[in-house]
Amino acid sequence: MIKRSSLYGSETWRLTENNKTQVEPTEMDALRRSSRISRKDRIRNVTIRQQIGLEETIIKEIEQYQLTWYGHVQRTAEGRLPEIALKWMPKQKRARGRPKKNWVEGIKKAMNERNLNEGQWEDRKKWSLGVGQRRKTF
Repeated sequence: MIKRSSLYGSETWRLTENNKTQVEPTEMDALRRSSRISRKDRIRNVTIRQQIGLEETIIKEIEQYQLTWYGHVQRTAEGRLPEIALKWMPKQKRARGRPKKNWVEGIKKAMNERNLNEGQWEDRKKWSLGVGQRRKTF
């Protein structure tokens, strides 16, 4: 419940290092509170993750949500509003210096890490397997 509400809209976040340094401690704080482990107990984060059974960080989940949404938008019909917003580039003059990394560059990086290529989003099963969202069986 807490994770879902804290990740609301994370599909559209631009994952910068600053964002990552804010999200990861929040996740660990929630994990510590749910486990009733204080920082004063001096137990490492890795140990807490192993006790709970979590292997992936919240950043990987955000990247999964983003890739899922990206595949969904790419499969939509031409001219729909999400696709227009995805391809939109501002016409104002940029500031000096290196341009900031945009959302699409973060998606390309996540696709490279998972060996996903352009156009693979057409096959939903392959895309969801590549993204890492496998159905969990109980």
